[in-house]
Amino acid sequence: QVQLVESGGGLVQPGGSRRLSCTASGINFRVHTMGWYRQAPEKQRELVASITTTDSTNYADSVKGRFTISRDNTKNEAYLQMNSLKPEDTAVYYCNARFFTSNYWGKGTLVTVSS
Repeated sequence: QVQLVESGGGLVQPGGSRRLSCTASGINFRVHTMGWYRQAPEKQRELVASITTTDSTNYADSVKGRFTISRDNTKNEAYLQMNSLKPEDTAVYYCNARFFTSNYWGKGTLVTVSS
């Protein structure tokens, strides 16, 4: 059974930092491209960042220079370090694992940026 479990969400003040983690099980983690997506209220889900099996990364323009995606294949985990958070970063953040036609999602973790 494939599981992606996100953790690390919560309330953070504007300008603050937060680190999200995604723990995967039931998949060959190292062959999957890992991604973080987010969905704000009344908005479509959007790609935040992704990291390939060769550690090539891609970021949405809105988070470039503030967010960093990484992975640890020995722990089957992916991470999203979020710095200089803004209220508009408030969303449910979802972990995604993709390999050819396989596409898996976590249930999400809520990040709220507010004073």
